[in-house]
Amino acid sequence: MLNGHSAAKNTVAAIIPVLNEETAITDVVAGVRVYVEQIVVVDGNSTDRTAARARAAGATIVIEPRRGYGRAMRRGVESVIPPADILLFIDGDGSDRTDMIPTLLAPLFNDEADFVHGTRLKGAREPGSLALSQTVAGHLAGLLIRLLYGVRYTDMSPFRAIRRETLEKLGMRDETFGWNLEMQMRVAAAGLRVVEVPVGQRVRRGGVSKVSGDLAMAARVTWILAATFLRLARRLRTETQANRR
Repeated sequence: MLNGHSAAKNTVAAIIPVLNEETAITDVVAGVRVYVEQIVVVDGNSTDRTAARARAAGATIVIEPRRGYGRAMRRGVESVIPPADILLFIDGDGSDRTDMIPTLLAPLFNDEADFVHGTRLKGAREPGSLALSQTVAGHLAGLLIRLLYGVRYTDMSPFRAIRRETLEKLGMRDETFGWNLEMQMRVAAAGLRVVEVPVGQRVRRGGVSKVSGDLAMAARVTWILAATFLRLARRLRTETQANRR
């Protein structure tokens, strides 16, 4: 029994996207294994030993050769084997603190939330662990979602958890890096219960950041994020209108 729920109803599968992160992946998988029953590592055709090391550490390896963060996430979700009913998303570069997994899962175990989001901007954070562009993106996403849907987020962290049946009902479609933003927007638009917990952040242990840099990068990320938000907002509005007909 887990917090009053049967183990069968709280079986967790972790989905970890990776690309050339052999330095970090062994420790990430080992850290995650303590808390979950299944680990799916989605490899975007790494050219190093990432896949081999993840497999040796106990993960199931799935290859997604097509580019796109959303494609990798979808491939991972499709590869989860029942009876896993809770999906945990965590990066494979070692920046997400695996010791915070119980904090992230608790609201789902206790039926206090439909979606749990880990905010990196709160909690213990190592110096240099977040680039300016990542901080700006988190604040901007939170502001835009609050203005449109009234739901408060402080970050756009990939470290999150949701029940599988809930995710399937959301109708996720984005195939790019907009996947995380789309999930937060769809959850908010659907009026689901959201709990955001502080998870902090560590300096990445391996791989190369896809979102890092100085003021110029922060400006570019802001522009792309705003455009993505508008595109997703229009899509959600169109879907809502179609469902009412």
